[in-house]
Amino acid sequence: MPLDPQARVYLDKMNALQIPGFHTMAPPDARRLFKAMRGLAARPDPVASTSDHQTASGIALRVYRPLGSGPEPLPALVFFHGGGWVLGDIETVENLCRRLANASGGVVVSVDYRLAPETKFPGPLNDCFEATRHVIDQAELLAIDRRRIAVGGDSAGGNLATAVAMMARESTAISLLFQLLIYPITDFSFDRASYSENSEGYGLSRDMMIWYWDQYLENHEDGRSPLASPLRSNNLSGLPPALVITAGYDVLRDEGLAYAERLGQDGIIVQAEHYPGMIHGFLQMADSFDEGKRAIADAGVALRRAYTSTTLSV
Repeated sequence: MPLDPQARVYLDKMNALQIPGFHTMAPPDARRLFKAMRGLAARPDPVASTSDHQTASGIALRVYRPLGSGPEPLPALVFFHGGGWVLGDIETVENLCRRLANASGGVVVSVDYRLAPETKFPGPLNDCFEATRHVIDQAELLAIDRRRIAVGGDSAGGNLATAVAMMARESTAISLLFQLLIYPITDFSFDRASYSENSEGYGLSRDMMIWYWDQYLENHEDGRSPLASPLRSNNLSGLPPALVITAGYDVLRDEGLAYAERLGQDGIIVQAEHYPGMIHGFLQMADSFDEGKRAIADAGVALRRAYTSTTLSV
């Protein structure tokens, strides 16, 4: 399928600005540019309320309650932002989290985990696991139903979300009911067809991904860990059901599709939604992309279904 016309307009505008690649910059400079670019988004969607919290170790959380909700306990999505483990923060996913809250009818808890290269693997992942446990432990304070907790994220955040689900599978302290994986990173590899077909010119490039991995990993051996490369896990059974969203013009396309297939092979209920004309990051740019709006609506439907179809125990 050809590139979506709305994506072509966006890419042409970005190319005209001649913005340098994040991988050509020092991480602090790249973060400032990334945040400035995300700050160009339209006015955030309204929600019922937002509140800021911290875990015991100081990880910042922002809680979004959907429009129309009251003080009653609601299901929650613990969300981890993208940015290659190097860029991004709570602010850069502000509107996406608001939209996911309203679309799902549940709370969204956005996590400000520590970034690489200052904090290497598995530090950011450990932060995300701690934040998820905090949400469950403090469910009453946060007006969240601890029996209905999902995890999710975009890009590197999708990687962290499914790795948290793997860690939760081995824990008695965390029980998760769903994974929302938005164009997730799932393998420390750059050899799939999508890496050659979309290596440059579509936003996220092959060179950027190599740089992100280099910042995140202490050494390449760590990239073989299933907690860094979930697709390399020998056993994905026991993970929660998942929605995996992929884009056709994205270097991460094939590993996302492969991960959805592996989940299904290992007995996990998985819904794979592929947007063939889209580029990486299109949910973040839903103001410009009709397909971004549709994907957020699809995510909301999947979350509502997960929140309401699960048999709950007291």
